[in-house]
Amino acid sequence: MRITFLFALALTAVFVDVVLSSDRAHPRRVQPRSSTARLGAASHITNQAERDASYWNEFAQDTLKDKIQQAAKLNTADTANVAKNVIMFLGDGMSVHTVTAARNLMGDSSNQLSFEQFPYLGLSKTYCIDRQVADSACTATAYLGGVKANYGTIGVNAKVKRYNCIDGQNPANYVESIAKWAQDAGKDAGLVTTARVTHASPAGVYAHTANRDWENDAKVVANGCSATDNVDIARQLVEWDVGKKLKVVMGGGRRNFINTTVNDEEGLPGLRTDGRNLIQDWLKDKEANNQQAAYVWSKKGLSLVDLDKTEYLMGLFANSHCPYNGDLERSNYKLVKPSLTEMTEAAIKVLQKNQNGYFLFVEGARIDMAHHDTRARKSLEDTVEFSRAIERARAMTSEEDTLIVVTSDHSHTMTINGYPYRDLPITGLSNALADDGLPYTILSYANGPGFSTTYNDKTGRSEITAEETENVNFEYLATVPLDSETHGGDDVGVFASGPFAQYFTGNYEQSNIPAMMARALNIGPFANL
Repeated sequence: MRITFLFALALTAVFVDVVLSSDRAHPRRVQPRSSTARLGAASHITNQAERDASYWNEFAQDTLKDKIQQAAKLNTADTANVAKNVIMFLGDGMSVHTVTAARNLMGDSSNQLSFEQFPYLGLSKTYCIDRQVADSACTATAYLGGVKANYGTIGVNAKVKRYNCIDGQNPANYVESIAKWAQDAGKDAGLVTTARVTHASPAGVYAHTANRDWENDAKVVANGCSATDNVDIARQLVEWDVGKKLKVVMGGGRRNFINTTVNDEEGLPGLRTDGRNLIQDWLKDKEANNQQAAYVWSKKGLSLVDLDKTEYLMGLFANSHCPYNGDLERSNYKLVKPSLTEMTEAAIKVLQKNQNGYFLFVEGARIDMAHHDTRARKSLEDTVEFSRAIERARAMTSEEDTLIVVTSDHSHTMTINGYPYRDLPITGLSNALADDGLPYTILSYANGPGFSTTYNDKTGRSEITAEETENVNFEYLATVPLDSETHGGDDVGVFASGPFAQYFTGNYEQSNIPAMMARALNIGPFANL
């Protein structure tokens, strides 16, 4: 079904939960401190069968069979060529409201982001096994591995509770991703993100862990677990089978690869405490196997790499997360830090050399992080850049052999409200006053740090001026005081173009997405259905 018809769906149900979104600890975090208490916590799972990966695999198999039957009835079954490549674009936290607001940021409601022009659109359900509102960890397991998992866990089934040092290291509980299926089929795989490459979403490509925070060994030890037995996410990227075979790894997060006693190229220290330099270990491994590899840390370094001859490319462009795209444009950062579009282009150039094809995961991560700060303008700027990266990818590939899927892991609590005139800036004030005689913003959040912008101790609600909303760091109005705004529980859009794109229509479990991508590639457990 075409986008113009499906976008009439208004998603307004927002659930509230607690999420760890960036570097700071959330003050409302409810997990108990003791590891014993964590292991004994209630599961909050309503259907025990959902703890098994087989439950979700069978669910996806049935869904695919239904899709095939529908295609046969519509006489479209034989028109779809098997895809050679799949590129999955993940706008972290990119709710339908975010898409709409970003369209308005571009100038008018009639505008379209690049992926809104794709011919097929569906909706996916984002909940975790134990939470109505998901985080980026359990969702990564779903949209990359096809299995729903518990909040805060990555690449494991729901038998693993967050922080469980024992169950999380049991290979029987591991969930393999579509990147693994692609590698097993002789294809290449890679990832690009504006977050740390060890952050929850990209880690879903290659990692298996009971805690998304275990990005380095120090974090594992801090939770009372053995860093030897519970291999941290950065080590898994460099040492474990799927991670070390990734042909492209680009994003931020240098600090998780180097020791506390070592400074990176920009003079910032690492967080590891085991004395390892995993960047050097990665390079030594490729050299030992006579593979052409390049490590870069700047935009200039990336521009100097001969991508036609490079087999493996690692780009770590920040100590932690990459800058917001708007901040890149407003500063000299754009001279030293590549944009998401530039990283995506480089990744495709490396991967397209494989005649068998590839799977590429691209994440616009900072859409989510700006929402957590209720800094809506920054989130929308990153959404527009995310759209540009998709446009570049489509221009570099063919709809005949490359399936591009664009979606989000979860939504946020931002909404578009009031009855603003069409020519008003989406990031500004509504044209009418509230019943208390004060103005209010067109965009607002159900909760978050913007509460301090909304209310004061003397008069109740604060008066907001149009000039304040022009500040890119302005924190938009919020109803409930939280240090970090939470995710929302509403369904998210899935946009598709290319072979088998018609499968992505309708409303379905998020865990069905990798099954449909794998069917398009004819790889993994969903081949030859």
